[in-house]
Amino acid sequence: MTELTVTSEDLGPFTVVETTGDLDLVSAPVLRTSLESLFRDGRIRLILDLRGVPFVDSTGLGVLVGALRAVKPHGGDIRIVCTAERVLRVFSITGLDQVFEVFDSPQSAVDAAAAASRGVGSA
Repeated sequence: MTELTVTSEDLGPFTVVETTGDLDLVSAPVLRTSLESLFRDGRIRLILDLRGVPFVDSTGLGVLVGALRAVKPHGGDIRIVCTAERVLRVFSITGLDQVFEVFDSPQSAVDAAAAASRGVGSA
């Protein structure tokens, strides 16, 4: 088990929340508290950078879903950045890859949001 660390910085209209370490029953409250603090500060457009997360369990997934539910009614958005096959597999198995947009870098998440707001690539 690796200790979870959470840092954040602004990237355009989004706040990138970089998370490293296992996201599990023990560490999920650390992420939840960090996200709640951002929400209180009005930061509701987030990119959760999980590239440093080698393992996520159901409690960690619950924090991600809870965060999305918290920001959506206020016009917020949460995008996921993940490249770890093990974590991506969990998203696929649980169907969360259909709930969250998943990207390979924070910049690609920002670029996709900008393109969507301009109507590029819309059907």
